[in-house]
Amino acid sequence: SADMAAGPSVAAVSGPDHVPDYELIDVNTKVFNVGSFGGLWREKLKKTDLALGREGDVAQQLAAQRSLPTNMVDELQMVCSVDTLDCSKETTNSDVIPQDTDLVTLQIRKKVIEKKEERLMCDRICRQQIFEQEHEMQTVGRKPSNSENLVPAGEVILTINIYSPVIFTKHRENKPYHSMLVLGSQNLTELRDAISCVSDLQIGGEFSNTPDLAPEHISKDLYKSAFFFIEGTFYNDLRYPECGDLSRTIVDWVESHDRGYGKFHTAKMENYTFNDMCIKVGYPYLYCHQGDCEHIVIITDVRIVHRDDCLDKTLYPCVIKKPWLWTRKCSVCKLFIVRWVTNNDSLAPEDPCCFCDTCFRMLHYDADGNKLGEFLAYPYVDPGIFN
Repeated sequence: SADMAAGPSVAAVSGPDHVPDYELIDVNTKVFNVGSFGGLWREKLKKTDLALGREGDVAQQLAAQRSLPTNMVDELQMVCSVDTLDCSKETTNSDVIPQDTDLVTLQIRKKVIEKKEERLMCDRICRQQIFEQEHEMQTVGRKPSNSENLVPAGEVILTINIYSPVIFTKHRENKPYHSMLVLGSQNLTELRDAISCVSDLQIGGEFSNTPDLAPEHISKDLYKSAFFFIEGTFYNDLRYPECGDLSRTIVDWVESHDRGYGKFHTAKMENYTFNDMCIKVGYPYLYCHQGDCEHIVIITDVRIVHRDDCLDKTLYPCVIKKPWLWTRKCSVCKLFIVRWVTNNDSLAPEDPCCFCDTCFRMLHYDADGNKLGEFLAYPYVDPGIFN
């Protein structure tokens, strides 16, 4: 069944033009084919609209549109230049705010800087803004050094939100998520490899007797099976010999009785690109890995690439938003992030108990590294590792 056709046929999707329409107003669309939708836009748009290069010099465009002589255009450029906005002849330091300024924006900026200097903790909102600014500087309009990696004109770009599993009670109402940009020509496996989840970094085993023994593999290296469930089809990751079909249990359960879900299909994730997919924008789909770690996946936008996008194919899937998660602190010092969790610990006030690496070793081992007391110790990877 791994070679069965995935999802509904293209001809049966959203009418003859494959134009997405609302299924539920302001919630999600009806099913449509991504590749056909992109092809429709490429037919309707002009080549100048799809072009990714800058259309000549601004002065030339202005002269052509307004039928202006060259000398007048040159004069307009000189008069309207940003250099004329600086009235002072002296060079000024933009990082130094004058004390006697009357500009409200500078007064607000000064208060923000003073507040940051007083606080020891980094502002989470500021940290997200810094990430967005760094992303914009690094990717907007960026072209590859190798022309083979240039995103072709008319390429489809999808915006996808990957939601984290509910790990804290407050996340039941407001779930953190990553936002990514994915090219329509990319395989599902490329999105699967780009998803960051703390479950993939977990280290299995008990290490109370050998805390310095570095494990050779993390969970992602040991358990490589995963699937996307999109429009009645399980897209399984079967690239490696050790990969199993995680969806088989669900398919067998559905087929064992008439449960009213219809017939599910299975396919290989590596054989399908997003252009091959039939999807609904705004509809929740499922990504499952590590056996039972489930993420909601929502495609929020499908559009054509433009010249201000990142034009380097090697940088896709491209993360444009990252969540901020609370980090769990050590039960002893209340300062550092947890690295160890103990069970049946005669030296700990609670079971289980969380420790940073320093407190864990100071409490449970002597100067020679010998174990003190009886306990079980497990490595812990905090969800805030991706902050």
